[in-house]
Amino acid sequence: MTTLDLPPAAAPGAAVPGSDVPGAAVPGPAAGPAEPRPEKRVKLGGGTREDVFTVAGAAVGSLALDWMLYERVLPFSGAFGFLVCWYLLFLGAYGTLGRLQWGPLLVRERLVSVVAWSAGLLVLALIVDQVGYLAVRGYEAAQHLNFFTESMERTAALSPITSGGALNAIVGSLEQVGLASLFAVPLGIAAAIFMSEVGGRMAKPVRTLVEAMTALPSIVAGLFVLGIVILTLGFDKSGFAASLALTVMMMPIVTRASEVVIRLVPGTLREASYALGGSQWRTVWNVVLPTARPGLVTAVVLGVARGIGETSPVLLTSGFTPQFNADPFHEHQVSLPLYIWNYVKQPYPEMVARAFAAGLTLMALVLILFVTARVLGGRRPGELTRAQRRRIDREARRAEGAARSAAALPAVAQSTAALPGNS
Repeated sequence: MTTLDLPPAAAPGAAVPGSDVPGAAVPGPAAGPAEPRPEKRVKLGGGTREDVFTVAGAAVGSLALDWMLYERVLPFSGAFGFLVCWYLLFLGAYGTLGRLQWGPLLVRERLVSVVAWSAGLLVLALIVDQVGYLAVRGYEAAQHLNFFTESMERTAALSPITSGGALNAIVGSLEQVGLASLFAVPLGIAAAIFMSEVGGRMAKPVRTLVEAMTALPSIVAGLFVLGIVILTLGFDKSGFAASLALTVMMMPIVTRASEVVIRLVPGTLREASYALGGSQWRTVWNVVLPTARPGLVTAVVLGVARGIGETSPVLLTSGFTPQFNADPFHEHQVSLPLYIWNYVKQPYPEMVARAFAAGLTLMALVLILFVTARVLGGRRPGELTRAQRRRIDREARRAEGAARSAAALPAVAQSTAALPGNS
């Protein structure tokens, strides 16, 4: 009989040979099951201490090398060149330090991340710089309430800052951009639906025309409306004529952005609608447009942002007046860009301060319009509004009550039949 050479059994509490944990003990027969190890939370993403030190070391080292090259070695000068050279040296130093620690694939990933973060920080810094510069230069005029409640009708060039304001320009901009949006948004979305959903022989010429209008200089749009509407048809310069010029500038932006968004709607949704018997019009109205609603809102915002800051079309078509005019169809009407252009070039500090305050107001209007558009149209595809949810709940309660009434009818009939007089 052959005996097997088995390894000797480990004594209770002795270390297990080959175990990953040094000194791990095997519980004895009476010790019961081993207690599980405590779980450790794994942190996903983020940066480690080594990452921070690598970025900081690359930034400091590249700054020192850049200063030495600019100040001691090379005959270079200028802040812009200094910053560009520093950034390039920083990328090289960060890649070199990273190669000493990580593999080539991880180094490329970290370099791309650094470039993306630096680009985002640069854009944020430019926005903060512009807003801060306008706020500092225009605070002198914007801090007074009369700037938002008065026009420049009774204000002269040397009048104090507590006299006059930009009420006429604010109202003019809102009316002109509102009329332009009323014209450009339906036409732009309709053209996008035609090119993406209908198609045909005319789709390519329409797309070519829209692409050509996208690169149209704004002064050409103003000259077009000036020559056709004002000089040929005999209309006076007014806010309505300015809105027509802004429509020419806004419509191709809305059309191109809307076409891209509509093409992103999955084709399976259209096929499902056709399979259920829906026509092309009902499919576009009830399936495509609700699905593409957030993107269409973005397209409208882009168009409004293009039109609200235009100066040359408004200068040629609306005229300039310091008086308050709330009627966009008669007489001259000023807008905020034209107000800024007229007053910022004057040699009077009060006028310049009013121009910068008008620029700050224009940025605030754009922000308000953007937030309003996102709130109104920023729901996810298929998400119901509060009114729709209330209507569905009301119909569900009504259907539930009808079902209960229908279920109670047989019991009432049986109880009625069981009465002595109905036997």
